[in-house]
Amino acid sequence: MDMIMAVIKPFKLDDVREALNSVGVEGLTVTEASGYGRQKGHTEIYRGTEYDVHFLPKIKIEVAVDPKLTGDAIVAIQTSANTGKIGDGKIFVYELKQAVRIRTGESGVDAL
Repeated sequence: MDMIMAVIKPFKLDDVREALNSVGVEGLTVTEASGYGRQKGHTEIYRGTEYDVHFLPKIKIEVAVDPKLTGDAIVAIQTSANTGKIGDGKIFVYELKQAVRIRTGESGVDAL
């Protein structure tokens, strides 16, 4: 099994969820996050005062998938989250040793 973690812009969440559903990914976990990469934040003006915003709002998506779906899931996330602008995000994939469905006790790919 593989765990895919993607950090994306918040307004792309629905597009990514729909794209993952279309390739057979049935569940995902979403966490609100903040951070920065190459864009290194930005400056905002609020009530006439300038503020440096170092951490930008992001969404972290985590999804456990059967290795047969990993490639399709990566393509789905990449194409649906892409705006062509800096800060679109990153996708990380790592091996998942075990998964257990609490309700039934199923394990491995069956638990997904």
